Amino acid sequence: MDVGVTAEAKDKRLNRLVALTVVTLSIVMGLGQVKDGNIVQAMQQAQSDAVDRWGEYQATKTKLHIDEVALAETGFLEGVGGAKVAAATAAERTRLTGEMAKYKHEIPQLRKEAQGYKVEYDALNVHDDQFDASDALLSIAISIAAVAALAESAWALYAAWTFAAGGLVMTAAGFLGWALHSDLLSRLLS
Repeated sequence: MDVGVTAEAKDKRLNRLVALTVVTLSIVMGLGQVKDGNIVQAMQQAQSDAVDRWGEYQATKTKLHIDEVALAETGFLEGVGGAKVAAATAAERTRLTGEMAKYKHEIPQLRKEAQGYKVEYDALNVHDDQFDASDALLSIAISIAAVAALAESAWALYAAWTFAAGGLVMTAAGFLGWALHSDLLSRLLS
């Protein structure tokens, strides 16, 4: 009778450890999902801002080119017309020169801003990958923990804890902004 009670107590202890493991990892996964969702939103915003800025950059370069062509054309008009045409083309040349100077000033800034959004996106993507890896590792840990309860195997629970440790490290890296990143894992999961 003592043997039956000891085995039953051992099973309850294993089941309690599995239950605590599953609850803890589920809470960590839930919090990680919220943070990851916020990161994905920030990534989408950075991508949108980059696309907008690159569009503005291209439009400004196009406007510069159009004004350069128009400026060149004013030279042809000066030779054709009289004093009135010369005055009008001189005024247009002044306006075009001013516009071109403005565009030449804006183009490098627009390019820098667009590249900055790309850098921001890439930095956010590292943390998104961390949460993806965390999610995968914690899901594996929960699955193995469930098997540990069914198989009544402490070794399976230890294996679950091993995967959980990796998932917890990746979760911490995502929350704390660590540069921890697994290129291999990211390639496998992407």
